[in-house]
Amino acid sequence: MSSRITSARTILAANLVVCMLALTAHAEMGKHVGPADHAPIGVMGDHTHTKGELMFSYRYMRMGMQGLRDDDEGISRSRVLDDYAVTPTRMDMEMHMIGAMYAPVDRVTLALMLPWVRLDMDHRTRMGGSFSTSTEGLGDIRASALVDLWKAEGHSIHANLGLSFPTGSLSEVGRTPLSAPSKVRLPYPMQTGSGSYDFLPGLTYRGSLDAFSWGAQAGGEIRMNENHADYRLGNEYALTGWGTYTINRWVSASLRFEWQHALNIRGRDSSIATTNPMGVPLVPTADPGRRAFMRLDALAGLNFAVPMGVLEGVRFAVEAGLPAYQRLDGPGLETDWLLTVGVQYAFR
Repeated sequence: MSSRITSARTILAANLVVCMLALTAHAEMGKHVGPADHAPIGVMGDHTHTKGELMFSYRYMRMGMQGLRDDDEGISRSRVLDDYAVTPTRMDMEMHMIGAMYAPVDRVTLALMLPWVRLDMDHRTRMGGSFSTSTEGLGDIRASALVDLWKAEGHSIHANLGLSFPTGSLSEVGRTPLSAPSKVRLPYPMQTGSGSYDFLPGLTYRGSLDAFSWGAQAGGEIRMNENHADYRLGNEYALTGWGTYTINRWVSASLRFEWQHALNIRGRDSSIATTNPMGVPLVPTADPGRRAFMRLDALAGLNFAVPMGVLEGVRFAVEAGLPAYQRLDGPGLETDWLLTVGVQYAFR
């Protein structure tokens, strides 16, 4: 399994490098990008391009989850183990996102996002044992069109119209104390895809004045079909707003808030065990009725743009944050921190 994953990573990276070198060889020059010309790196689909412009991007995203919560209150492991045979104790979600944007005409920008996902989760059993599970693979590929609706001096609005394709896996397996030495289908948070075609609507506003820029974006993930495992992930909705201050021609700093709301899963995967042989509920992550959440994140970022030379058009950015509020349809793991690091390169 690990050799297949390593080979897939190598092929993906090699193809990306070949494509970027081939296209860069035909590029006239890097496009000058100021440090605040784009939204913070954690925002997707925040800007459009003019005809003929092309942009590549790479993002590394990570989220740490530790500690348990039910509703908006923290709870102990022992409290979860009163009702379940197993409790999750920690989860790391890691994603490598490769993106490309191209404007065939002035008012329309096309975008493609390819995610590679790694998920690791630790558990504690009612009997005092512990075990871990992990999965890794391609996530759901996203394609979208960003359509300019209105532009004025220092202001713009565009529509985000996207579609997510079910390229991620719904059949990830792992060994648990109950299944050993065999492997069983892992719960919903350990799968790398939704299994459905998802509509990705959104609306983005951006404004700027002197050294300040700001923006807001509303978006969602609307599940359009039940997947082959007989369930449908809950719809997700997000609203974010940010402000950026340009320190100099190289550096800007940003502050952003994001509200997210996800609904519970409809249906269930019959291959995911929900009880142990004694009839005790197995683990909260196997319950499709305990996946909903609401969360408000506060994030700060730094953006670096190269204004001249061979790296003109390259923008480096980092954004990190903490939840200011979260409420889970738990019990479940609460989010502790979020990090996104990325690089973007635009040219003609």
